Amino acid sequence: MALTCSFSQAQTSPTPQQPYQASAPLSWELKNARWFDGRQIQKGNLYVENGVFVARKPAKVNRKMDLRGQQTLIPPLAEAHNHNLQTAWGWGQYADQYVDEGVFYAAMLCGDPAGVAEVKPLAATPAAPDVSFVTACITSPDGYPLAAVLPEPSAEAAAAQQQIVLVDSPEQARTQWPAIKARGGTWLRIVLAHSDRPELHQQPAMFGRLGLRPDTASELTRLAHAEGRRVVAHVETAADFDAALAAGVDAIAHLPGYANTLDEAPEVFAISESAAALAARQHTAVITTTAATALFKLDAASLTTLREVQRANLARLQAAGVQLLVGSDVFIGTARAELHALADLGLDRATLLRLASQDTPRVLFPKRKIGCFEPGCEASFLLLGDNPLTDLATLDMPMLRVKQGRLLTRLADVAASSSQAEASTADPPKKAATKKKAGSAKAKPASKAKRR
Repeated sequence: MALTCSFSQAQTSPTPQQPYQASAPLSWELKNARWFDGRQIQKGNLYVENGVFVARKPAKVNRKMDLRGQQTLIPPLAEAHNHNLQTAWGWGQYADQYVDEGVFYAAMLCGDPAGVAEVKPLAATPAAPDVSFVTACITSPDGYPLAAVLPEPSAEAAAAQQQIVLVDSPEQARTQWPAIKARGGTWLRIVLAHSDRPELHQQPAMFGRLGLRPDTASELTRLAHAEGRRVVAHVETAADFDAALAAGVDAIAHLPGYANTLDEAPEVFAISESAAALAARQHTAVITTTAATALFKLDAASLTTLREVQRANLARLQAAGVQLLVGSDVFIGTARAELHALADLGLDRATLLRLASQDTPRVLFPKRKIGCFEPGCEASFLLLGDNPLTDLATLDMPMLRVKQGRLLTRLADVAASSSQAEASTADPPKKAATKKKAGSAKAKPASKAKRR
């Protein structure tokens, strides 16, 4: 069921609302601001001009705000693993949900080139989330996610579909590499699922749920790196995690233990200390996806067991210094679901906010200066009603959304008029001058007036 949730377009849609619109780029003066710097809350005045933070107050300010109080600014959030924005249909259903939840950056990990080509113009608009698309998604001829994307899973239907590239050996990887490269993108995704159990490939019930051989994964990674491309590997078990590290991938999608579709023993998903240390040495990032566990509707005992495995794996990866990335793989959700899932697993709030608002967006868009408030950083931020380090629930109700200096709003008239002069919330209203009654005061001597 969870596999279908990741790819199916027959999902319950959010209630239709007015779409988000972006104002013109505004100059901002944010007095008495409080903002999250990746570790703690800083205080001071912030200024925005031409879409970036600047050191001094702009000559012309469109928006003045006095944020004295508990309001807090944080960078927008990022979603490192989803599939709901990689088709035009999905974009229409969920793009505004990303903006609404303060998720301005996302990675879609298995789109086909034709579908993504329809979405890219939509993603290029000012009020849209910024999206990195993976258009080369590679698995075995009987591998994941074929069972989810095919109406009738079969070898014939798998061979006929165009979304997933099917590769069966290192030799076939080399033969198909020109076609894989032609799909475009700077990343490719490979699938490792129960890679240490080759006997499963002979079982019809396992069709569409397996993945590449470890040697095929290694060859695809070698070919990608030779072309300057990066590789993210889908994994299910700790053995898959080890195979991904042996292949030299750049990121691993899924914390082992996010699911247990074969009802295996908990130790099958336990990452070893040596594997965690190797991931840290190789700078291999791990996308968490613990929120996806809720899609499997497990009984209480099974869910508790799986959550304990996840908690132990997270602790081991953190202790080794492995880069964690926030991703949910929840088709009807965003990274906000993953933030709350990780909080339930015990990650502290400062770490959670840093992962979601700094580390993850910078991995998705490494050439941009995002997730910061220093001069030169993109002026994208959320205004929250309280300090999220003391109350994480405040993330669920952003009071203001600003992307590269533009106010994002569902109110078209507000978006259109925001660049005009407006009343300031930062300065007290000026008192009207009172006229003195004629003859009630004598003129002061010129000498005294001059001394003043």
